[in-house]
Amino acid sequence: MIEKEGSILSVREDLKVFDCTIRDGGLVNNYHFTDAFVKAHYDMCVAAGVDYMEIGKNVSPTVMSEDEYGCWNFCKEEDIRKIVGENNTNLKIATMSDVGRTIKEEIPHSDDSVVDMIRVATYIHQLPEAIELIEDFHAKGYETTCNIMAISKSFDDELDQVLATLSKTNVDVIYIADSFGSFYPEQINKLTDKYLSVAKETGKKVGIHAHNNLQLAYANTLEAMIYGTSFLDVTVSGLGRGAGNCAMELLLGFLKNPKYKLLPVLKFIEEYIVPLEKELDWGSSVPYIITGHLNEHPRPAMKARDTGDTNYVKFYDKLTEEYS
Repeated sequence: MIEKEGSILSVREDLKVFDCTIRDGGLVNNYHFTDAFVKAHYDMCVAAGVDYMEIGKNVSPTVMSEDEYGCWNFCKEEDIRKIVGENNTNLKIATMSDVGRTIKEEIPHSDDSVVDMIRVATYIHQLPEAIELIEDFHAKGYETTCNIMAISKSFDDELDQVLATLSKTNVDVIYIADSFGSFYPEQINKLTDKYLSVAKETGKKVGIHAHNNLQLAYANTLEAMIYGTSFLDVTVSGLGRGAGNCAMELLLGFLKNPKYKLLPVLKFIEEYIVPLEKELDWGSSVPYIITGHLNEHPRPAMKARDTGDTNYVKFYDKLTEEYS
């Protein structure tokens, strides 16, 4: 069993708070955030001492429609610069590339971009394509991560092979991604041990990206952090796909490093999130709890939430019948 990385009351310099609000939250409204919202969010991240802000995705316009999705689904350089300028701050800017939706030839060299990090999201069967993206982005000068999705559906030996393969690449951070919000802290503990045992041998870091289907995103993030995970993903008020994510205001209120400031986050929530809650729907609910318990993709829960379906017994029976 892995040992704790010092006291939870101590300051760990390796910890990085990674904001995913615009990227994960964009899955709720097809990335139709206004420039004013994104700029206020960026200013808040700077003032709060957040380490990274993921401003959106690198989807190619040849793959998804620019008429249907807002600009933060595509993250063109000119759109990013409208918000951050030259980004002469301590905050690093990140984007996410989904395997199959990003065309690497469309991504400029880091010398020509204000983006510092590109995160590659992949399912296990897409790993060869993910590594191709990672190595291309590394060669272009970006920090890189690999977010392995749906690992709750993989077998231990399969995940071991994936981690061993990634350890031989130039990726900087390997993420534990609780895609279905189905993990419990004890499972996160074991996964942290597994990921760190591979990462530490090759000088890589480990991150945690938790979803809140079982209202354990915060607990799971703390569990991973306590046992050595360095990159901690958060969103403001948990804004994200389905049941959402670990709330930034919870984590910043917990961390003991004085560089992190809670008040700018509370101000942003007051001025921007409270009005947004009248327009968008996210956060834990019974359908998300059910899919979390069953370790299934939250897609059926999202449909039930959108249609106002409160026939929870029928919803549960249908899912257990389909996946039995």
